Amino acid sequence: MNQQQNKAVQTAIIYSTVNQFAAKHPAFTKGGLRALIFNENTNGIAKAGAVVRLGRKVLIDETKFFAWVASQNQGGK
Repeated sequence: MNQQQNKAVQTAIIYSTVNQFAAKHPAFTKGGLRALIFNENTNGIAKAGAVVRLGRKVLIDETKFFAWVASQNQGGK
């Protein structure tokens, strides 16, 4: 694998449905994820670009979602 292909693999976008995401990351329940998605315009997920809609299908961009989760840490304030 050459260097350019290696970079492409490292920057691959991983999309998951709500069910797939909840199964892969048990800290997040399906209901909890759906609530976050329902309120995406008020909680900042939409601005982070973590939710992608393809027709009726709702997909979660894992990298952007976890970046948004990290940004929510207020350091105990």
